[in-house]
Amino acid sequence: MQPWQTKSIIQLSNTIIRSFQARLQYPLAGLSEHASEQELAQALYEAPCVVLAHDGGSDPRFTYANLTAQQLWELEWEEFIGMPSRYSAEPDLREVRAAMLERVQCDGYIDDYQGIRISKTGKRFELGKTVVWNLTDSHGHYCGQAATFSDWTLI
Repeated sequence: MQPWQTKSIIQLSNTIIRSFQARLQYPLAGLSEHASEQELAQALYEAPCVVLAHDGGSDPRFTYANLTAQQLWELEWEEFIGMPSRYSAEPDLREVRAAMLERVQCDGYIDDYQGIRISKTGKRFELGKTVVWNLTDSHGHYCGQAATFSDWTLI
C-alpha cells in the first residue's frame, strides 16, 4: 500500500491542499477541487513539485513528504515521517530556518523563502522560491506547517 492510500494521509493531504487554497487563493500544484479526496492525495503524492509538512510541536516532526521530496532528500517515507524537520537543514542554517518558520506562524504564509538544504547522503541543494504556510484542521485549529517548491539547484 502506498502512503497516500491510508486514511490518515488522505486526510492530511486534504488539510495541506485546503489550507494552501485558503491562504494563497489558488490551488496547490494545480490540483482540481473537483477530484475525490483519494485522487487529490495521490496527485499530491506524485506531484513534480516538493510538498512537505510538519506537525505543530515545539520540535516539529515531518508528517508528510511527497515522492519528489523523498527523492530530493534521498529518504524513504519511513525515514522521513517522524524525523525532526530541523534535520532537513544543515546545523549552521537551522537558526535562519527557525526564524522563517516564526514569520510564517505570525503571517500565515510566506511565498518568498529560499534556503539551502542537505540530503541524507550529504548532497546540498538550494531551494528556489518556496511557499510555506500554516496548516489548519477542519475546525480552523493550527496543526502544523507545510512547504512547496518546484525549483532547486544542486550545489
